[in-house]
Order: sequence, then structure tokens, then C-alpha cells
Amino acid sequence: MARDYYEILSVSRSAGSGEIKKAYRKLAMQYHPDRNPGNTEAEAKFKECTEAYEVLSDDKKRQIYDTYGHDGLKNSGYRGPGNFDDVFSSFGDIFGDLFGFGGGRSQARRNNGPVTGNDLRYDLGVTFMEAVHGVTREVQLTRRDTCWTCEGSGCRPGHKKVTCPACNGRGQVIRSQGFFQVSSTCPQCHGDGQIVKEPCNDCHGVGLVEKSKKVSIKIPAGVDTGAKMRLRSEGEGGRNGGEAGDLYVIIHVEEHDFFKRDGDTIYCRFPVSMVKAALGCMVEVPTIHGKRELDIPAGSQNGAVFTLRKEGVPSLRGHGRGNMIVELQVVTPTGLSEEQKKYLEDFDKLSQEYGQHEEQEGFFSKLFHEVLGKKTRETD
Repeated sequence: MARDYYEILSVSRSAGSGEIKKAYRKLAMQYHPDRNPGNTEAEAKFKECTEAYEVLSDDKKRQIYDTYGHDGLKNSGYRGPGNFDDVFSSFGDIFGDLFGFGGGRSQARRNNGPVTGNDLRYDLGVTFMEAVHGVTREVQLTRRDTCWTCEGSGCRPGHKKVTCPACNGRGQVIRSQGFFQVSSTCPQCHGDGQIVKEPCNDCHGVGLVEKSKKVSIKIPAGVDTGAKMRLRSEGEGGRNGGEAGDLYVIIHVEEHDFFKRDGDTIYCRFPVSMVKAALGCMVEVPTIHGKRELDIPAGSQNGAVFTLRKEGVPSLRGHGRGNMIVELQVVTPTGLSEEQKKYLEDFDKLSQEYGQHEEQEGFFSKLFHEVLGKKTRETD
């Protein structure tokens, strides 16, 4: 008894076309004869899942199968998939993605049709401030562009491509493997179906030549490391009248010595003397947008945090700016003169007289008794 097609592809009977295609791609990758040479079991499974996909991917065949089963398909004239040449012809988009031929953007050249150029990547480093405020950078790129002489055909002016003698224009060659016929990309024309007999003197039959070009890249305010920008038609040139590919610019932002960033929020540590922290003061704090005044209250401690609203990074979506978080760093003086030491000692004595050390002494006294009591209990 023939196996259920849904069971073969491991999908539910309500599965959509996308889910069915995804399941078949996975099985085709696993059991394709090119990946399992000499394995008859894999060949059988590949044929089985291909038959299941051919039925379930066709709305009319699937409806007959859902209603009448395998017998209904036979009565309608269906005899299963043919040889591998038929399989690749029917499902070229799938096998193009898996094995590099038979479909997809890069294979649009079949039958001498237009070929879209490859996409390119460019990694661009910018400073912290350039990323925050935005900048326009002009870069020099060397890339393969459409040959002006042959207009991307690869042929010498006045000549055309001829049919490939190895594959007779099909772009694929067929070889026998067990009871299957396996189709693969023609090694002579690389899937074109045609070859250049009289190559262009400038591009030597490739259809592309290396050219340098200045490209202006406008980086918006607020970008961060990893941001990707797409510049249409700034990639590799097309052939046979095909469009140029795209250029993808990947942003890399340098670290800053003072500012740190998390999303749209800016962080910094601002140093003040212990005297100013004790007495309170008004200070000027540098921000990414310029200097701003910050009121530090009297008695502020090390690590105190203040928020400067809307002094952070502009939103990429254009909705305002983030905040800036300032952490106070109280600086203990070093290299004191004898006179400075005396003033500090006098200050410490005055603090004791006014009882300003009682809270601290009480804390250490409590801690001492707790530790002493624990050691006494352990001795007992």
C-alpha cells in the first residue's frame, strides 16, 4: 500500500504551500543522489518525497488526492514524476537554491537573458560622534561593472553567443546513476546554455570589467554598530541588460573615551572634588550636544546618579532623543601638603565634636559585636 503523501513530508493535511515546500527542501537536501552516491535507499526516498511534493504542491492534484486518494490520481492519468531532467525542470527554483543551478536570481541568465549583478558588502568605520549626529562619507570602491564595449554580453561587437555544444543549450548535462538520470550544471557554459565564441577584447568574454567609483554614503543620526544600509544599484554591474546589484554598508562605531552608549541612552562618570560634593555646587557637564549645567546637591555621595533629559542619542525613527545618565565620581585628593593635611585633621576633629562620626562609629561597633558574638558561639 502506498504511503500517505502528508506522512512522507511530515506535514499536516492543512499545511500551506510554504510549509510543504520547506518540508520537501529539507528532505531533498538529505536524500538527493548527488549527496548519497550508490545509496539505493536514499534514491528511493528521494523519489518518494519528490512524488509527494509534486502532488501536494499542485492544487488540482492535491484536491484529487485529498478526495479520492492514490486511486483517484491514477484514474486522472497521473503516473508519478518522470526522470531527473523533468524533476529539475519542474522544481528548478528549489534545486537552484540547494545545488546552485536551475533557478533563482543568479540563474536568470538562462537562454542568454538578463543577469542581475551580485550584491556587495562594504564595512564602514565611523567615530562615536559621527554615529550620534550623522555624517555623509564619500568612499572609493573598486568593483566589477558592466563592460561598456560589449554591454555585458561578453561578445566582441558584431558577434553573438552560440549554443553550447556540451548541453545543446539546456544549461545542464544528464548522467546516469543507478536507475536515475541525474542532471547537473553544464561545466562548459555554467548553466547559460550558450557560450562566447568571439570574446570581447576588454572583458575577455566575462561581460564585466573592474572600475573605480566614488560613492556618497549618507549615514543618519543615531546609527550604531551593526546597522545595515542598502544602496540600490551600487553593487556589481549586470550582464545582458540586467540591473546592477545592491551595495550593503555595515556600520562599525568607534568607542569614546568619556561617553558610553546603550541604545538611545548616554552614560558618563563625572569627577568632582569631595569638597564640592560635600558643599554642593553647579558644574558644567559635557554632553554629546554641548555643555549643560548640572546642580549637585550638598552632601552628594560617590556613585550618585543624575539624569539629563533629552541629552542622549537621536532616535533613528525621528521621535526625539534619549536621556543622559551622569554618575558622580567623588575624587579623594592625593599628594597633600602638610598644611592641607592639618586642615583635614582639624576638620575630622570638628566632625567628631559635632557628632558627625556617631553614625559611622555605631555601625562599626555593631559589626564588631556581631563578629565577636559569632566567634564566641563557635568556640562554645
